[in-house]
Order: sequence, then C-alpha cells, then structure tokens
Amino acid sequence: MEHVADQCGRVVALVRELLGEAVVGVYLHGSAVLGGLKPTSDLDVLVVANRSMTPDERRELIGLLMPISGRGDPTGRSRSIGLEVVVQADVRPWIYPPRLELQYGDWWRDEFERGNFSPWESPNPDLALLLEVVLQADHPLFGPPPSEVLDPIPSGDLRRAMLDSIPALLSYLDGDERNVVLTFARIWTTLATGLIRSKDAAADWALPLLPVEHRAVLALARDMYLGEAPEEWGHLLLRVRPHVDHVIGEIRRVAASSDGE
Repeated sequence: MEHVADQCGRVVALVRELLGEAVVGVYLHGSAVLGGLKPTSDLDVLVVANRSMTPDERRELIGLLMPISGRGDPTGRSRSIGLEVVVQADVRPWIYPPRLELQYGDWWRDEFERGNFSPWESPNPDLALLLEVVLQADHPLFGPPPSEVLDPIPSGDLRRAMLDSIPALLSYLDGDERNVVLTFARIWTTLATGLIRSKDAAADWALPLLPVEHRAVLALARDMYLGEAPEEWGHLLLRVRPHVDHVIGEIRRVAASSDGE
C-alpha cells in the first residue's frame, strides 16, 4: 500500500487546491493515531473549513477522492480514505449534535456513483466522537493544533453521542458486520473506562467480559480487522445479531450506571 505520509500529502494537497483559504486545518485521526494502522484500516482525515461548501465543491472533492481511495485506485497502492469536512462555526462554539458538511468514505461509493453526493446524516452524533479523537490525537497535517480550532467536547455529550449512534450502526450491520461489531465493542469500553481505544484493543478489553457464547463473533471480527482471518463469517453469521444485542445491553447498562452517579 502507498506510504501513509504520501497519501496524506495527496489528500491535503487536493483539499487545499479545491478550497484554498477556506481550509482552517487538516487533521489525522482514527486508527493511525489509535494504536497504529492495521491492514484493513482506513486513512481518516478531518478538514475544518471557515465556510460552507457549494454543491459543486462537494461533488468535485468526492470526485477527486474516489480514484485515490481503496479499490478506486487502479494501482492498488492506496488505503481507503475516510474524510469529513466540518465548518468551524458549526462546531465552535460547541453545540450537540454537530453538523457535518461532507463525509467521504468508500462505503458511500455506490451512492456517489448513483449521483447522490450527500448521503450522510447531518447533524451527526458520531461527529462528536470523531472530534474528540482529533483533539486527543493532536496530529495536524496542515494548520494549527486542533485545540486552537475546536472546542472541547463535554463528557455528557460524548456519552449521549455513543447512545444516539446505536440505530445508525444497526442499520449498517447487514453487510458491514466486522466494523459494526468492533465499533460496538469500542463504545462499550469507552463508556466503561473513559478511554477511546483502537478497534482491536477494544475487542481485547471486551472479550473476557462476554459470555462464552458471544466471544467467537468478536474474536473473529478482531482477527479479520488485523488481517489474521479471511473476511468470511460462515456459521457465525447467524450469531452476529445476538452478539450485538448483548453488547448493546451492556452499553445501556453502563450508561445508566453513569447517569446515576
């Protein structure tokens, strides 16, 4: 795969070329700053802009990202890109839920190819967690440190965001089982410990806390993520939803306990 620094440089260059002085900062987050990139990890980037994008700019940016992201790159050298754009005035001063200006991800590729250039949800609860990771990572690719651009995210809003994200995650479960299973494990550990862990570290934390009958699903999802198992669920596919339902129960239990403190 293309070297991460090179791919980050390409993303920053095209964003700055398209948006010019509207770009306040560009920040690396996700797996690259949470334990390191794994074989299947996306390259996650946040762009903070000082104005809204026009429909033409959204369409052009998506069109520029598609051929350099994941399977869109004919050379096969590029990681999939996850890129969000927020307007600074939409997140500073902080308000929940935050508004998402643009989201690029290869999971939206079919929508983009059908001509839908704004399939994401906005306002978007997940964006609160993303911004918290950006702040903790403190990894600018362009511009000042994120703490100079973004407000702190209140802990109550982070907890609220994790609970509010459950319906959307469930809607993605059929077809994206690996990522959804791991994301629920991450939500559980974050609520329980206050730490935002990598997906594999979240799985390692959660596995011993699960009943025996639910461990195989999470273990396989982790091994797929690490590139240590093929992307094949086999007979475990029928056990994915029961596993997820159990973890959601644990998430709600921990959240209720936190609310009562």
